[in-house]
Amino acid sequence: MVEHRTPEELGGWLRLAAEPELGRAAATLLLKALGLPQHIFDSSATALGRLVPRDVAARLAAPAQPDVQATIDHALRMLAQPGHHLLTLADDGYPASLFDTGDPPIVLYVRGNPQLLRQPAVAIVGARNATEGGKDNARAFARHLAGRGWTIVSGLARGIDAAAHEGALQAGADGGGTVAVLACGLDITYPRQNAALAEAVAAGGALVTEYPPGTPALPFRFPDRNRLVAALARGVLVVEAASQSGSLGTARLAAECGREVFAIPGSIHAPLSRGCHALIRQGAKLVEQGRDIEEELTRTGAIPAAALSFDEPSGAARPATARGAGRMLKDPTVGRVLAALGYDPAGADQLCRRSGLDFSRVAAILTELELNDVIQRLGDGRYVRRQQSII
Repeated sequence: MVEHRTPEELGGWLRLAAEPELGRAAATLLLKALGLPQHIFDSSATALGRLVPRDVAARLAAPAQPDVQATIDHALRMLAQPGHHLLTLADDGYPASLFDTGDPPIVLYVRGNPQLLRQPAVAIVGARNATEGGKDNARAFARHLAGRGWTIVSGLARGIDAAAHEGALQAGADGGGTVAVLACGLDITYPRQNAALAEAVAAGGALVTEYPPGTPALPFRFPDRNRLVAALARGVLVVEAASQSGSLGTARLAAECGREVFAIPGSIHAPLSRGCHALIRQGAKLVEQGRDIEEELTRTGAIPAAALSFDEPSGAARPATARGAGRMLKDPTVGRVLAALGYDPAGADQLCRRSGLDFSRVAAILTELELNDVIQRLGDGRYVRRQQSII
């Protein structure tokens, strides 16, 4: 939906963002020097040549090239659809936090609720090939923070990103919602396996991108996507990350924008804990529960009303151990197995040696614990505790 703009104004903004030879920095320079986009395109090549290279100036002074006009027409058709919006640098609804990037997008295409882009937010990012425990943590943190009024921002990728969006949506209509920042056009779903999730985010939050419709998700666009994820949030939580990952890049961008960086620690033996441990060594704040993040962000002064008290929300999900496994956990034999398991992955043979119990007894206990969601079995056959009490 587009409001309060003439066709000339709208076309000018879309063209300014779509011109392939004109980067964000040059476009911003032109806006500062000449005013609105229609003033830029009404200027002579000579006047424009004082600000940008001559070939670019000649292109801007002429009518839009067929490829650019096709992009504009495609965008206009999409924006005419219900629930679709365009935010420009001149709009009151444009998220001011993006100016902290130093090169804010000229326009933002939004599907869903554009007001969420201006709400206090926390970004949750992490590995695409996340563990089940990592995804559980991302959902739990997102559900808790969204339930307290925070908007959850992520990138709609597989793994931690998807789990964060899911957790935020689980907080319901009264929660803070979720924003998915895309590295492609709104008309493209990437990855395809998250198509249903993208629809749910559009209905209960917002999909946002700086790219016009038809733009594919290519590797070089993901760092740009990540800068928006970092800038839209008051803080960035990294749940799981390898020592070299895009999530660490998002954390670095967040720090450069003056945002808080948080990380969840893990086993020293887990490859996906190494990135988080590196961030903690570099000054990121170690967190174990949602309250840790809220308490740190109170110093920013932009706290959702629901988050002013740190009491546990009345609707908070109780851990599985409290719901269905209480009696079993009182069994001292079960306690021996859990003590033997500790908090790092271990196989059944290891647990037999550590607990002194025979294999059949350990196997039976492991099956019961897994059915009650106290532990989970990893792809390599080892077992690990599910981390429940993190809100």
